[in-house]
Amino acid sequence: MKANEAGESWADTFSFLRLFKYLSVRGGLAALMTFGLTLTFGPRIIRKLISLKVGQPIRTADEVHKLAELHGQKAGTPTMGGVMILGSVLVAVLICGRVLNPFVTVTMCAMLGLGLLGFVDDYAKVVKKTSDGVSGRTKLFWQLVIGLLVALFVFTKPETNLWLFADSEEVWKESSRRISDLSFPLSKSPIIAMGFFAIPFFVVVIMGASNAVNLTDGLDGLAIGCTITVSLAYAVLAYVAGNENAHDYLNVPFNPAVGELVVVMMALVGAGFGFLWFNCFPAKVFMGDTGSLAIGGCIGTTAICVRQELLLVIIGGVFVMEAMSVVLQVASFKSTGKRIFRMSPIHHHFELGGWKETQVIVRFWILSILFAMIGLATLKIL
Repeated sequence: MKANEAGESWADTFSFLRLFKYLSVRGGLAALMTFGLTLTFGPRIIRKLISLKVGQPIRTADEVHKLAELHGQKAGTPTMGGVMILGSVLVAVLICGRVLNPFVTVTMCAMLGLGLLGFVDDYAKVVKKTSDGVSGRTKLFWQLVIGLLVALFVFTKPETNLWLFADSEEVWKESSRRISDLSFPLSKSPIIAMGFFAIPFFVVVIMGASNAVNLTDGLDGLAIGCTITVSLAYAVLAYVAGNENAHDYLNVPFNPAVGELVVVMMALVGAGFGFLWFNCFPAKVFMGDTGSLAIGGCIGTTAICVRQELLLVIIGGVFVMEAMSVVLQVASFKSTGKRIFRMSPIHHHFELGGWKETQVIVRFWILSILFAMIGLATLKIL
């Protein structure tokens, strides 16, 4: 047999490997992989956390009054379960993704950096045996640093900052659009060219998303359920933003490299389902700040990379509700001495209003699905 015939025979035999060049296949595999990893190693991790006595401190009745009665049984439930999510996503991205892709690199670095910050915060809570971990100022400072590094990376690196188009001869040329040009699906052209002001804007997006997910993580399965829908929506947006045909059809910003974020988002979807297996009511483990800060940072960075930061307000509507309820509550109490809600974040308001915990969770999941559908629907209104 001639060498070329042997080569052709080998290629025919393993032709199925060509499937792995498709984002949809690699994204699906990443989701299945993270789901499988969390289900496989989840029980072991939970047992290890229990043996280390890494239990979630619950705020006292003096701090939260009636809520302490509703959540008293949660005391001692192991926290730091976010390590399951971080570990499985990292493995899946390393295997299924292209880690040297700048969008993948910066998103994973943001996720791991904020995950480390959350881990330190969770560890401090466990050691002190109180709900107070790292001080608020310290936490905000490191969120600011991580957000600033991400913003500078995407703003200064040509592969992420310059967005491209293909001419009739299919030759890539540099366009006049930048990642700093704020866009929204309902507008065919950028809303505003932010220039260097994009850097603080990106920092606000990352810090806001990170803290919003953290505030949502107060009921069993609430934050991770909403994470699944938001991540799935941004997997679609990443695929669209990296697809040449969608560039003209949907009038969305286009960069051929950003499609790789499909793998990251789908890995997060699979990890979310796997973690929900153990975190659904009644939860056997909590993600802690290790998971919530990391997830928020990952989603916020992805929103920046696909140039759909404003759409995050719609798709992540539940996260926005939770964060805004805290802002409004604090502002109202400081200015008038009166509270708008029975308690913030807003999921506790409904709990104290008579809704069972499971009712709040499922209804907020429904809202999250609706918000994601509305956000994706904006892609083809005009």
